[in-house]
Amino acid sequence: MAMTQQGLYRPEFERDNCGFGLIAQIDDQPSHWLVQTAISALARLTHRGAVAADGKSGDGCGLLMKKPDAFLRAVADEQGIRLGQGDYAVGNIFLSQDEAIAEQSRSRLAEALEARGLTLAGWREVPVDDAALGDQARRTKPRIEQVFVTAPDDWHIFQFELALFRARRAAEKRIAEIDPDFYVTTLSCRILLYKGLVMPEFLSAFYPDLADAQLESSMCVFHQRFSTNTLPQWRLCHPFRYLAHNGEINTISGNRKWAQARAKKFQCEALPD
Repeated sequence: MAMTQQGLYRPEFERDNCGFGLIAQIDDQPSHWLVQTAISALARLTHRGAVAADGKSGDGCGLLMKKPDAFLRAVADEQGIRLGQGDYAVGNIFLSQDEAIAEQSRSRLAEALEARGLTLAGWREVPVDDAALGDQARRTKPRIEQVFVTAPDDWHIFQFELALFRARRAAEKRIAEIDPDFYVTTLSCRILLYKGLVMPEFLSAFYPDLADAQLESSMCVFHQRFSTNTLPQWRLCHPFRYLAHNGEINTISGNRKWAQARAKKFQCEALPD
């Protein structure tokens, strides 16, 4: 039904979409100021998403950032994780709250990484503060852990990223049958993502990492989701692994079926199998 105009209000300008933005340091110098500024900007987008009756559960939000190297090396060292001087990857992973199931997921991910020439250097439990969550978000909260991965020193960054992608997809297929909470928010040697079913103003309270002055980055994409045709879920919070989009892809099921029907025609030199 068309909206009727009242006074100076122009209904044709109204849009129901997510809110997102990007902030970057042109000289690529990382700073905590940039991360704080991205979080502040994200808080201004609260109106772009819904709020549950508990006042704290929302459609989800998050920060996708260039890998904060100094911070990650510091926390890895605290956990006794040896990264060496070469490149490394890090991923924030959602796991089942059932420790037995979570351990199976960790084991299968490690096997997928090893099969592609990668080494799982260690796991770190990501510090979180449940007080920042609403009741609904708290009931469905997964276990959140960080995985550190290393590769041979002579690997090119593209070779590293490709191996991580293939390992992730193989692990996801094997783990889906045992752990419905398993979700890889990011697994990359270039980027890292913190996201969840939390209001933007409480994101850094839920993830104390984001408030740590050592966490510095030179680029952040921030996103407040507007859930129009799917119920809020931890895994569906934005940004995704490499992007954020403004507006729901309402034909996603149809697009997937069309893609599957043409899968045998797909060709890519980087993925010969």
